[in-house]
Amino acid sequence: MRILIIMFLTILLRPSDPSAQPAAKQKELIIFHAGSLSVPMKQIAQEYEKRNPGVKIYLESSGSLVCARKITELKKPCDILASSDYYVINKLLVPQYASWSIRFATNEIVIAFLEKSKYAKEINSDNWMDVLQRKDVIYSRSDPDSDPCGYRTIFTFMLAEKYYKKKGLMEKMSSKDREYIRPKEVDLVALLESNTIDYMFQYKSVAIQHGLKYIKLPKEINLSDSSKNDIYSSVSTDVAGDKPGTKMKVTGDYINYSITILNDAPQKEEAVNFVDFLLSPDGMRIFRKNGQNPLIPLIADPVMKLPPRLLKYFMKAVKK
Repeated sequence: MRILIIMFLTILLRPSDPSAQPAAKQKELIIFHAGSLSVPMKQIAQEYEKRNPGVKIYLESSGSLVCARKITELKKPCDILASSDYYVINKLLVPQYASWSIRFATNEIVIAFLEKSKYAKEINSDNWMDVLQRKDVIYSRSDPDSDPCGYRTIFTFMLAEKYYKKKGLMEKMSSKDREYIRPKEVDLVALLESNTIDYMFQYKSVAIQHGLKYIKLPKEINLSDSSKNDIYSSVSTDVAGDKPGTKMKVTGDYINYSITILNDAPQKEEAVNFVDFLLSPDGMRIFRKNGQNPLIPLIADPVMKLPPRLLKYFMKAVKK
């Protein structure tokens, strides 16, 4: 009997096989992001997961204004928001939902099309407005109330009216083909590829990622050059505000994308690690590969509220 008891205790107290232990719970990181970031964010997320096998990243794209409203109005859980306009984070999320933002990438407005689009061999940076106004041509743009690319397209119309000295151009451009307005810029790609439209106002990076032809517009109207901000800031428009039924004024500015971590992020530490990777040379290399240039230098709003791990990107500003 004594032998049986000893054998029983030996089996009971024997160290268990580590391989039989339940796996550690996987960390789930939720990221809301602008539609125009879909391709690079997917690639960055895949690389991050490869380097951090205990992490699963869930990406959800929509117009940047819609991204913000998912947090402020719908109260959806989220760790990170990456917006195509820093204004969205700074205006709608700070300080209640986020404490800081980092501007990290640039872009520009172009007119994207296919080789088979009507008048594709004729259109250029000087006559585009005349070609797009033809009755047999259809063009599309995104919704200003949902997507920064939408209100930036309106700014392009306004600036083009001044640049080309064509009175009434903004009204003509904004009133035509309104039935083809879509919630976010990447929704327009499907319209173009299905031959529903001939042209679209789009970010250069999206055109490159989808192998589209595009017309570069003058820097005075394409919102790509920070040195032209005195020109860009001369135009503005009203878009849907931070509460249902309200409006807010948005002023022209050069295009700069920004990112933040929510104050109540479920996975705050992992979110900091991810943003660190996104801002690193490896992360920025992915943006460059996808036709989107990093913003140099990065801009923090404000530096002193950043997580300590991210301060290394702003050491000169911190020392000041």
